[in-house]
Amino acid sequence: MSQNHEDCLALLEQIRWSGKPKCPYCESTNATAYNNERRYHCNACYISYSVTVGTLFHKTHVELQKWFVAIDLVLNSPKGITVRQLAKEIGVNKNTACYMIERIRKAMDEEPGLVQALIKLYEV
Repeated sequence: MSQNHEDCLALLEQIRWSGKPKCPYCESTNATAYNNERRYHCNACYISYSVTVGTLFHKTHVELQKWFVAIDLVLNSPKGITVRQLAKEIGVNKNTACYMIERIRKAMDEEPGLVQALIKLYEV
């Protein structure tokens, strides 16, 4: 899967919002898109947001492409994957890989629909 950051954001928007931005703070769908970036301004509560707010990808510096690969590896490796294996596979240090595995496992409990949808689309 060779997607760039924009493709990954568009995919997340489709999964979470079905293409219609929804404010994660007040649930309003009355938003204005910022030019040249995938962020939105809520016209109800006046907060700026992106599709990653409230997900396992929120406030992370790791590219979404690496997250998508990590999710696939963590959830679909027959014997599981070690922190070192994941770090090597996606090109991050082992502390980052450990952090990512923890967030992925937590997301399976807190937002299983999002994670399963990503896995399903990733396999296509």
